[in-house]
Amino acid sequence: MTTGRRSGRRRFTRAWTAAAVCALALTGCSAQALSGGGTDAGAGRDAGAAAAETSRPSEAAPKPSATPPKSLAGVRINITEGQTVGVGMPVSVTFERPIPVSERAAVEKELKVTADVEGSWGWVKDRNLLDGQRVDFRPRVYWKPGTVVTVRAGAGTIRHFTVGRSLVATVDVRTHVMTVEKAGSSRRVPITAGAPGLDTWNGTMVVSDKATKVFMDSKSVGLGDAYADYYYYAVHLTTSGTYLHQNPRANTYGGRQNVTHGCVGLATDGTAKRFFDEVIPGDVVKVVGSRETVAVGNGYGDWNLDWDQWRETSALD
Repeated sequence: MTTGRRSGRRRFTRAWTAAAVCALALTGCSAQALSGGGTDAGAGRDAGAAAAETSRPSEAAPKPSATPPKSLAGVRINITEGQTVGVGMPVSVTFERPIPVSERAAVEKELKVTADVEGSWGWVKDRNLLDGQRVDFRPRVYWKPGTVVTVRAGAGTIRHFTVGRSLVATVDVRTHVMTVEKAGSSRRVPITAGAPGLDTWNGTMVVSDKATKVFMDSKSVGLGDAYADYYYYAVHLTTSGTYLHQNPRANTYGGRQNVTHGCVGLATDGTAKRFFDEVIPGDVVKVVGSRETVAVGNGYGDWNLDWDQWRETSALD
């Protein structure tokens, strides 16, 4: 069991925050899922923001105000009751209003994760929310397959979920190959990633959802008439719009050259469908050999901080 308590630790200088904000300014693309699952909002590389989803900041956004820790008004948990998730899935808790810094430690004490794991809560600046509206729990290392987890947020909200088999896919944009490691087996899949200047995000991303059919329109993110079409077997990786999906151009360029607007493309010969069928939310996709690393709050980017950095995002001493 772990609740994220610790003592005697030294504060880490959070230089990664500014770097993450700068990296977000480089993205751009749009998408709308039509079936097979929801998507997240935002602008992102190659395929990204769904048409209607989570709230985003606006001029009328609420100012930080006191939230009684024990009531945890408007609390939401990203995992549904009884769900089976991949080994990378964080427990992500969001609130209707920002939690002031002075109250965050008290709120964390009301959030309980019961499992045979070492882990910690950490406050995350979500791409579409205000600071203080999201706090995540992640283990020190990926969840162990078969782990049974109970999450309690105050007295009124509880979730039970199970960690399924392990699936970690590593996309190497230099060799144009994705290595899929699943439950002890491994296979190599040709891919095409973001073309120079439209590079796919580097770093570790976690599958949030997937959709069999997604409409993607480049005009909505300032890329002119680059694309406006349906794409199939789309696995959603970031709020800003990174997907791993079927792309006819991968039939020619997969394993050879990066030609997309930022997403990872798989061939139409059954390759994309096979990956889509086996993936579940919480599975891990790591991109290596690219440039800017995806921000922590751009989807589930928690794993892009090492353990000491992650612990420093907690409000508990």
